[in-house]
Amino acid sequence: MRSWIEFILNGEPQRLEHVDPTQTVLRYLREHKGLVGTKEGCAEGDCGACTAVIADLHEGAVRYRAVNTCIQFLAMLDGKALITIEGVKGEDDLHPVQRAMVENDGSQCGFCTPGFVMSLYAGYREGIGTSRRDIDDLLAGNLCRCTGYRPIAAAAEAAFRARPNDNAEADDAELKEGLSKLAERPGAHVESDDRHFIAPATADELADVVERFPDATLVAGATDVGLFVTKQGRRLDVVVHLANVRELNAIEENADGVRLGAGVTYEAAQPIIERLYPDIGELIRRIGGRQVRAVGTIGGNIANGSPIGDMPPVLIAVGATITLRRGAEGRTILLEDYYIEYGRQDRRAGEFIESIFVPAPGPGSEFRCYKLSKRFDQDISAVCGAFAMTFADEGGTRVVRDARIAFGGMAGTPMRAADCETFLEGRPWSQETIDGAVEILDQCYAPITDWRASAEYRRRAAANLLRKCFLETSSPARFRLAGTREMADHGR
Repeated sequence: MRSWIEFILNGEPQRLEHVDPTQTVLRYLREHKGLVGTKEGCAEGDCGACTAVIADLHEGAVRYRAVNTCIQFLAMLDGKALITIEGVKGEDDLHPVQRAMVENDGSQCGFCTPGFVMSLYAGYREGIGTSRRDIDDLLAGNLCRCTGYRPIAAAAEAAFRARPNDNAEADDAELKEGLSKLAERPGAHVESDDRHFIAPATADELADVVERFPDATLVAGATDVGLFVTKQGRRLDVVVHLANVRELNAIEENADGVRLGAGVTYEAAQPIIERLYPDIGELIRRIGGRQVRAVGTIGGNIANGSPIGDMPPVLIAVGATITLRRGAEGRTILLEDYYIEYGRQDRRAGEFIESIFVPAPGPGSEFRCYKLSKRFDQDISAVCGAFAMTFADEGGTRVVRDARIAFGGMAGTPMRAADCETFLEGRPWSQETIDGAVEILDQCYAPITDWRASAEYRRRAAANLLRKCFLETSSPARFRLAGTREMADHGR
């Protein structure tokens, strides 16, 4: 493996050795490069003041993604390019998104402005649409303390409407050439003060590294692990970066479902899973801002074992499995069996999650999932409920043939409501059945009270989500109960 990392910063090649494995990109920019336009606001990936743009090669083209530099580790830039607010402006004039911000009075106090500009720049390069929903989704990861969203949204619309059809910029060819030189290299292993940052390039390399360092902290997007450093002050002696492992970024689709490598990001997985389960696609849209979804992974959300992670309960409900690997050996288990108790998962020393398989829905099945949080965007769930129901027609009566119900936020792990499922199976899908199921559901969980919600709120919310699922899937009068964003999208 290489003993250095290489990346491109605002068009200039960088080569570094002896890199602190948990030095953030933000600290490097401000303290070592004097690029102070990138600001620190929250240091946890919420406010967007630190937003910069990562460029890499994807399917032969340069791909641009906004990221939170406050929780990205510097060595994670290996093989990529980073563009900061200082690198956006051309030699003679402002970039179109900067000009649009000026012309639409998009800046007030100015602290958050560089982060907004960088999100707009990424959207401009990605070809984001001009609808209000497109723009709101793009900017959901950037907070303005002056409440100046209207002119910023107007600036986004103006810049995107004036965007050339080919959307090519003069520096693309040069950047592509530079990124091509960094591609297809062996993995990297850099050290600093007896601490290690290791970035394998293949699954075999990763397996060897994890066996050698069984206590290493595995990192894909660092959307959780970054906070270990910035908020908890933890010292991480060995960090193993997964994002460059080619096999972990693979997506395989067939008639049975989709297999996602554990390093597949939310952004990449969303359109694939959405085709199978539209509700899961909508749920992913509410996980963090675009900066988080660009680098955060479904495998990471599963591996960290949080009882309030959004993906585990919905994937448990649809019957997902995971494949774990240690050395050359792998084993596949149901996702629900991965979670043993709070803070404890079925992952053995030297083992890592290699892939997740999401089965396709079967005949007669319907799926619903719901997230309850204090904020629509960028908030952790108080309760997340998922319902995978399979129905059969028996003499003109709609009967539950199979039920899989899982909740997050209701126990020390994401967990199925087994007794409630058993009660439902074989019964008519009726109000009477639901009333009985709600009583049993209340006995399946023992939620706690914390600052997100009280135990009583969680109990009542879980019961009402089951009722909502019933109403939305009842025949013949099926309907969707619109949430806040859906009603806003329709002007109601």
